[in-house]
Amino acid sequence: MQDPVCGMQVTSESKGGTAQWQEETFRFCSDKCRVKFVADPEHYLHPEPPTVDEVAAVTEAIYSCPMHPEVEQQGPGSCPKCGMALEKLSSPQQATRTEYSCPMHPEVVQATPGSCPKCGMALESRTLSLEDEENPEYADMRRRFIFAAIFSLPLVIIAMRDMLPGGQWLETLASGRVFNWLEMLLATPVVVWAGFPFYVRAIQSLKNKSLNMFTLIGLGVSVAYGYSLVGVLVPQIFPANMRGADGAVGVYFEAAAVIVTLILLGQMLELSARSRTGAAIKALLGLSPKTACRVNADGSDEDIPLDQVQAGDHLRIRPGEKVPVDGQVVEGNSSVDESMISGEPLPVTKEAGDKLIGATINSSGSLIMRAEMVGNETLLARIVQMVADAQRSRAPIQKLADQVAGYFVPVVISCALLAFGVWMLVGPEPRLAYALIAAVSVLIIACPCALGLATPMSIMVATGKGAGMGILFKNAEAIETLRKVTTLVVDKTGTLTLGKPKLTAVIPAGETEEKRLLFLAASLEKNSEHPLAAALVAGAGDQGVTLVEAEGFESHTGKGVSGKVDDVEILLGNVKLLQDNSIDCSALSTQAEQMSSEGQTVMYLAVAGKFAGLLVVSDPIKESTPEAIRQLHAEGIKIVMLTGDNRATAEAVGKQLGIDEIIAEVLPDEKAAVVKKFQDAGELVAMAGDGINDAPALALAEVGIAMGTGTDVAMESAGVTLVKGDLTGIIRARKLSRATMSNIRQNLFFAFIYNSLGVPLAAGVLYPVFGIMLSPVIAAAAMSLSSVSVVSNALRLRTAKID
Repeated sequence: MQDPVCGMQVTSESKGGTAQWQEETFRFCSDKCRVKFVADPEHYLHPEPPTVDEVAAVTEAIYSCPMHPEVEQQGPGSCPKCGMALEKLSSPQQATRTEYSCPMHPEVVQATPGSCPKCGMALESRTLSLEDEENPEYADMRRRFIFAAIFSLPLVIIAMRDMLPGGQWLETLASGRVFNWLEMLLATPVVVWAGFPFYVRAIQSLKNKSLNMFTLIGLGVSVAYGYSLVGVLVPQIFPANMRGADGAVGVYFEAAAVIVTLILLGQMLELSARSRTGAAIKALLGLSPKTACRVNADGSDEDIPLDQVQAGDHLRIRPGEKVPVDGQVVEGNSSVDESMISGEPLPVTKEAGDKLIGATINSSGSLIMRAEMVGNETLLARIVQMVADAQRSRAPIQKLADQVAGYFVPVVISCALLAFGVWMLVGPEPRLAYALIAAVSVLIIACPCALGLATPMSIMVATGKGAGMGILFKNAEAIETLRKVTTLVVDKTGTLTLGKPKLTAVIPAGETEEKRLLFLAASLEKNSEHPLAAALVAGAGDQGVTLVEAEGFESHTGKGVSGKVDDVEILLGNVKLLQDNSIDCSALSTQAEQMSSEGQTVMYLAVAGKFAGLLVVSDPIKESTPEAIRQLHAEGIKIVMLTGDNRATAEAVGKQLGIDEIIAEVLPDEKAAVVKKFQDAGELVAMAGDGINDAPALALAEVGIAMGTGTDVAMESAGVTLVKGDLTGIIRARKLSRATMSNIRQNLFFAFIYNSLGVPLAAGVLYPVFGIMLSPVIAAAAMSLSSVSVVSNALRLRTAKID
């Protein structure tokens, strides 16, 4: 059978489930395809023929592989490397190998390397690879730094000759004016060539009307160098009190050159530190094996590159090898280490029918698996994409830094002009020299870069650390908000419980045999993907009951299902379904209530319009749930259980776990309304769930938390995904949220305090009392170190203990 959405061949074992349309059953390769089909069946079953223009557009468009972006061609097709369908690029200009983005302004994206038009920072590649490719920006800065350092060292010796031991000997070699010319010759290559990128970015900032740190650097260095150049070329224009006995004017070539050298060093250190924030994604990429062992039709084994694995292939996993892709065990049993995905250190036993996750490690036995998800459909590939997207998102707290940065540079330039004016009015002689030093120092020491990096660097490191712990943040807002949650609304099935119910009893209401009741109920539910349906089908299989296809299957949302089996009308669901059809089910009501009170789910079965019996299913509580509830209560969080189960069953589970509030018998479309009710009451709500019916509530909550064991739709709707799928991950996620926000506040505090203290010191506020004036060289060193310190502080999150 063919998936009507994507055209993929599917079988009864495909994970996408089924959907009914006009009395016909359709199967799907994934939940995504099924959801698309249900939304508009006619679009996929009877598509309108394309127009001539549309055909031409498709033929001329550029298509590329999502896994191998270097594969491009004109017109649709499949990738020759991995076999995936090529995706259309909206224009030929978009057929690029890599995109580059600014770490401070992720909305700035371009196809080639360069600098950000807003802040002037070097753009970074959004495509990470395992190869340790040297950052071209880093290589350029290092080359310029080495050049600048070679010229600056003798320049500093000459400029400070009267302060060095034996420096008086140099004074006897030439006059001050000769040394000024020598300083100019040494400084000019540094200022003009080594510092050239800074001037380009400064000019761009003026053109783009987005003043930044390079505006200040370009202005400060230009003023110091320009003043000195005039002092060498036309010293006679300066007043006599600013010239020495030999007519030489005091120059600041060494300040201009050393400022450039120190800023180049700071850029190198910052680029190096920033590159380590992508280590988490590189580590994730490195988890995948390079090859897979395919079992051919004749039973022979063949090692093939990972990108040649196709869905449906049978793969052999030998002891100690990594699982190549996502799929299902078809033969063998073994223990598999899934710690790199779930964070759980204990290996998990796998046997026929169990799911396998790509990149996990087979510990002991040999397994044969059927590949189901390959390429960018695997869990690992989706994790990598989610982490990358989260690292490029912006936290709400970043707005504060953005607002401050918007006014920062104009204020700094105003402070520099004010300092210059004050020194010219009331400063000691030579006033112009002192005024120049103060203005240049103010321009150089003020660094908005540290302020801009404070938030994104911490977010990048935190999302990477979370991924290693099995916690996937969809965006930075989720990281910031999670620590403030006051109410946690949790779905019962699959969240508090295993979500894998088991059939525990079949109770006839009359003389019909148990196996007959199970046959009718399981045959009706055979093609349903609901966990309770799976329990009935599995129970029938355990008892050797052979099932048949049902006719006229219909789902009654929140109540149950109906259909025809063996030409007999069947109703299966809760008591509401039977009552709505005027069927009396009071015969076993006492027994049903007793079982419900014990936390079991009771399904009512009606055959040919008469009550036939009960089918009882229990869904065990996850082992980790009680401890997770205890820790969440210790955090002061109110826990609300939301379920479609009957009240008796829900209260039994809630009482056992100590849930604060229980809301039962809720229809899927009512879950979002419950979340809204708590929000209206002033609560900050997180919603944890795993099913398609949880998606609206997950999207509405301040923080949606999806179980990694649930559906794709739930994960798409949520801000946080717990790969392992248990509530203890919420505790770790909250701790990481707190640690991240604490780290961001430290960065912002440091950046604000640094500039609040640095600018007045550079302006010379200490001179009247202590006679101390900050050198522009010291200001340049402090400016560079401020950015490096912010990045280094963010990197501390990698070693933070989140238990």
